[in-house]
Amino acid sequence: MKKVISFDLDGTLVDGAYGNMVWLEGLPEHYATRYSLPIDDAKRLVKAEYDSIGEGDVLWYDMTYWLRRFDLVVSIPELLDRYSGYIRVLPNVAEVLEKLSREYILIVASNAARIFVEKELAHTGLARYFRHIISATSDFDMVKKDEEFFRRLCRTLNVLPTEMVHVGDHAVFDVVVPLRVGLDAFHYNPDDQSDGAVIRNLRELLDRL
Repeated sequence: MKKVISFDLDGTLVDGAYGNMVWLEGLPEHYATRYSLPIDDAKRLVKAEYDSIGEGDVLWYDMTYWLRRFDLVVSIPELLDRYSGYIRVLPNVAEVLEKLSREYILIVASNAARIFVEKELAHTGLARYFRHIISATSDFDMVKKDEEFFRRLCRTLNVLPTEMVHVGDHAVFDVVVPLRVGLDAFHYNPDDQSDGAVIRNLRELLDRL
């Protein structure tokens, strides 16, 4: 019997546009000013630096690391606040969470740094639905590509892997890896027309559980 449903955040519950604005617009703007570069050059250089680390490394998610690496002086809360208008809940999320919260323990399990996660959940009002909020990178110092993350998550919640379902938009981090550990997992992908573990609308999750 399932007890816990774990959700990724960006791209699953909240539009990924917010993170993109912070990382791909805001930080390059400061980089362009710091090094007197055209903004397009700054964007290209910053993106290349991100890619040199890659999303499988915890540093990729660490804003403090990047500000230090680029020698930029900017307040992280100020940077996050500047783009808060881009924080938008995806369709049907509140409705689905409201229904699921009556039967299951709901948690957030995101790779995003805790400062991002808390900002987005507070801004959207979604925090009230979740018993636990976990940032893999901030709280466990790992990325969801590691099977040990989901094992540790189960130990933290005192549940068996078979008692948990994970939902997210990353085909590997949110589906392949948790399935290997023994969780059920669903890939949230509105553009995918295949069957199996794919859900195109979070409402489908209500029927699949």
